[in-house]
Amino acid sequence: MTIWIATGNKGKAAEFNLLLKGHQLYFLKDIPGYQAPEETGSSFEENARIKAQALKKQKPQEWVLGEDSGLAVPALGNAPGIYSARYAGPDAKEEKNLILLLENMKSFEDEERVAFFISHIVVFSPLGEEYSVQGKTEGSIACKPKGDKGFGYDPVFIPRGETKSFAQLGVKYKNQFSHRFRAVQLFLSEIKKKAP
Repeated sequence: MTIWIATGNKGKAAEFNLLLKGHQLYFLKDIPGYQAPEETGSSFEENARIKAQALKKQKPQEWVLGEDSGLAVPALGNAPGIYSARYAGPDAKEEKNLILLLENMKSFEDEERVAFFISHIVVFSPLGEEYSVQGKTEGSIACKPKGDKGFGYDPVFIPRGETKSFAQLGVKYKNQFSHRFRAVQLFLSEIKKKAP
């Protein structure tokens, strides 16, 4: 299956290449001059749909996938949430987002450091059928970043049942237990159900 994926994020692209191994994948870099739409949704699902719909207009005969994901900390009112990539400002780099998150959580004790990653995927088939699925991984926020094998908030996110961060556990672990892995598996399962 050929799938066009609405992301310009190199970390996400690398994960999708592993999670959808065996499929022919294309990304926004493969469409010269493509302007990604503004993410104006109020949920991960809405933003994923905005991305997928915009790409579908460019590739109407193809499978297209939009994904929105982020970190939610209940003690912070589920922030950073849909603003995860721009938590410290519209042009903030990953490091600044991390610093702000840890600063906002510096007085939090164990139970207050509970967090979860969410990945919502919206896919349109060549016939225009929509698939909408969500993957979730529970864990907690470390007091300082550890590891160099991830991106985004991976250095401070410790999955439930583990003592190391996603960035310490590495790609192989993450691609078996991450929120994005779970969302992709749900999508593939939905496709199989509709297969003749």
